[in-house]
Amino acid sequence: MPLELDELFDLLRIESISSDGQHAPELRQAADWVAAMVGGGTIVEGYGNPLVDALIPASVADAPTVVAYGHYDVQAPGDPALWTSPAFDPQVRDGWLYARGASDDKGNYWALLRAALDLAESGSLGVNVRVIADGEEEVGGHSVIDYLATLSDDFGAAVIFDGAMASGEVPAVTTALRGLVGFQVRLVTNRKELHSGLYGGAAANPVHDLVAVLAAVAGHDQDFSAGIAPVTDEERAGWASLPSGAELMQAAGATPADDRAEADFYHRTWEGPSLTVHSIGCGDPRMHKTSIGTEALASLSLRVAPGQDPAALQEQLETRLRSACPVHATIELDAWPAGSPAYVSPHDPVIASGFDAIERATGTRPLAMRSGGSIPVMAALVSRGTPTILSGFATSDDDIHSPNEKMRVRNLEWAFAAGREIFLGLETALRDRG
Repeated sequence: MPLELDELFDLLRIESISSDGQHAPELRQAADWVAAMVGGGTIVEGYGNPLVDALIPASVADAPTVVAYGHYDVQAPGDPALWTSPAFDPQVRDGWLYARGASDDKGNYWALLRAALDLAESGSLGVNVRVIADGEEEVGGHSVIDYLATLSDDFGAAVIFDGAMASGEVPAVTTALRGLVGFQVRLVTNRKELHSGLYGGAAANPVHDLVAVLAAVAGHDQDFSAGIAPVTDEERAGWASLPSGAELMQAAGATPADDRAEADFYHRTWEGPSLTVHSIGCGDPRMHKTSIGTEALASLSLRVAPGQDPAALQEQLETRLRSACPVHATIELDAWPAGSPAYVSPHDPVIASGFDAIERATGTRPLAMRSGGSIPVMAALVSRGTPTILSGFATSDDDIHSPNEKMRVRNLEWAFAAGREIFLGLETALRDRG
């Protein structure tokens, strides 16, 4: 039976852009829309953009509670001329739904919530579904993390549909995410800008000093590898069926860092930590200006692998940076908020029920994948003992964050069916888990 999309179209028409700071009314409108869809609830203010906290009650008494997390905010559409149809005018063409947010994350999240509502309406919902909708995911906001920290509720499980499939035809469950620590770096030497002809070779140079400091950490990922959680044989077997590192890097336009980068792609991006210097700056390199500056700046981060302690790695990174700073220079380190990694075992009964449910819904057994990125809310849920099923039906063809974002209608139908089966399966899994 085809999925009725008119309801989703209403949500997609709301320009709930969080990335430009200019759409507060639309963000509130989207939060109100989600709350109204699920029958009311609370619009939580005071943490940043509005959060939705609502409940779809179970059809039975004494049911466990499951969190359904997603986000209603979207990225700005960019140049309208690059879209084949307006970004906030949803249209279905050739089996694809085009609109900003169609895949990330309005389409995926709507399908999950609609599945819970339909089960409730038919008297078949065996778990309470706690709806928590975020309005800052696209800007790395911490509001939902701060809000979760205030809740003492016992959540039996959580479901997040904000992930990707393994391929266009094979679904996935993401079992691990990396965390993140980082610094904004400011290195200061001279009190004022100097003429390089008069002082070059004698005066300290903040650019030279900063390069030396960065060289103490860049390219030394293995020095930050203590505590990595091992990969299971089941996970590694699934990775073997994924596109090769060479294919992925070529498609992305990435140049391999060394002769092992392609072969070690999944190990480096999913299993281990990685340090990245994002930017450096001093003066204007486009100018022909023979001077020595007073300071040099940099931004860097360390992706923290599952099993690792972000606070310990942040301290280790800070120590190494400070130790490499010359005695004649001053280094200032402005720490980023630390983000924890997350790991759930595919053998946990709750997570295993998610694999089974998605297979029932799609006819294909999902792969257990990891992600090199970070989803802080999953780490927050896992840290409080909530097993979290992270899945979703986005693909690399969806043009997420780009012009002409879209989602295959078949994948929306899979998301709806998978959500239904997950909620049905969780009733049994949580009862058996005790």
